[in-house]
Amino acid sequence: MPVKGNLNKRNRHILRVTIQHYIATAEPVGSKTLAREYDLSVSSATIRNAMGQLEKAGLLYQPHTSAGRIPSDWGYRTYVDLLITPDEKAAKKIEKSLTQELNQTKWSFEATLQRAAQILAAISGYIVLITMPQSRMTQLKHLQLVRVNPKQVMLIIVTDSYQTESVLLHSSDRDWLESSETELEILSNFLNSKLRGRSFSEISSLDWGELDREFKSYAEFLRNLLQELANRSLSSSTTPIMVRGISEALRQPEFSQLEQVQTLLHLLEAEQDLLLPLIFADPELNNSDRKVSIKIGSENPLESMHPCTLISSVYRQGDRSAGSVGIIGPTRMLYENAIALVESTADYLSEVLS
Repeated sequence: MPVKGNLNKRNRHILRVTIQHYIATAEPVGSKTLAREYDLSVSSATIRNAMGQLEKAGLLYQPHTSAGRIPSDWGYRTYVDLLITPDEKAAKKIEKSLTQELNQTKWSFEATLQRAAQILAAISGYIVLITMPQSRMTQLKHLQLVRVNPKQVMLIIVTDSYQTESVLLHSSDRDWLESSETELEILSNFLNSKLRGRSFSEISSLDWGELDREFKSYAEFLRNLLQELANRSLSSSTTPIMVRGISEALRQPEFSQLEQVQTLLHLLEAEQDLLLPLIFADPELNNSDRKVSIKIGSENPLESMHPCTLISSVYRQGDRSAGSVGIIGPTRMLYENAIALVESTADYLSEVLS
């Protein structure tokens, strides 16, 4: 709707205070209320006329004829795009909390994400979604082969996000019955030289023939090993989402209907694969200076998200996206704070991961 950028100064101001009042009270806003509580320097009749124009433009609407007006999704979009800036105080508050409570030398990255989600939920009052680093983007930092018994070897994997995983490998090759710990160490060093810094998805397309030529006697085992890693890439392609802050957020009046709550909870608990593309969405082109993506109400493709706003941002490792931070709340959201909190949390996690 092109009208968004064509509002005169007075109508912008009246739209801003109308939305601010509605966010604060959750009650429809009338012209008399604005005249009484805000220094608009115009009469109640002028305010009423301006609100009528904003309603015709699709930015406000009346929930019923005798009520005041409330923002539409398009009204919130206009508010977010034109009328606010992220709150620096909120950004500094979350930065201070994260820095004070998360000591990088004492926490694994997964524990850091979990605690960061709790802190963000407590400060924002909204539902927080934080993803683990994407499995197919995660790079291998270190590998170690350890004998379990004469026919089994365990591969221990450490990723660049300092997650540790293990894969139990079986071998019927008789050579493995006689291989020593020294040979396993040599092979571990060889694998580290070839695979360190590669993602699981890259490993699935490695030139196995080249590996065979360099370590001919280990050909069968290397094939099995690389197949296990490739399978790990495919089986781990769904990125888990940490969800925090549900109980606090559901106290909002927008979530008073049981059916609506059940639908949202089902999405968060059982349909996370539908949420992932939304959380990893790119920031809007008309807000290229922002690091966040903002989906308001009906802008969300999932019907269960239509009463909500999703604000998200990616955290990075170097120049590549690693995971995402998001918050879900009612469209009646304190956007200035929410945008700043999400941006700052993503920046903090990028710094820790890098």
